[in-house]
Amino acid sequence: MSISDIYDNEFRKRNKDHFAAIVRLALSDDVITVDEQKFLNRLADNLNISNEDYKKIMKDYASHPINPPISYDHRLERLYDLARMVMADKIRSKNQVKLLRKFCVGLGFHAVNVKYISKKALDLVKQVDNLDDFIYGIKNMNQ
Repeated sequence: MSISDIYDNEFRKRNKDHFAAIVRLALSDDVITVDEQKFLNRLADNLNISNEDYKKIMKDYASHPINPPISYDHRLERLYDLARMVMADKIRSKNQVKLLRKFCVGLGFHAVNVKYISKKALDLVKQVDNLDDFIYGIKNMNQ
């Protein structure tokens, strides 16, 4: 097995784990709305999740770890996707917000700041419509 195969397999695993986290958020209120389903479908395409893997993850999303990226910017990308799922149906349920905070810790954000970071992430998702503006907003949230 070549080094590129190892990297490619790890990359795919990380994408599957991230997709499973998004599914977990979507199902935290036991219902996947039409808007959430559309978001899941788009995200699956963006993450190159096959139809077979999609079905497996939908059935067994809880078996996937959070698997955070090393890069801070990649963690912010994951946070962006997670916050977008919470806001996909325009409703911030308590369960989704609580789960988002847990994912923030799992992504490597300090537990002391998680409430602030998750609130800021949700507010930014309502205000901006692209990843670059979201990352800028998170990185400059204390200014």
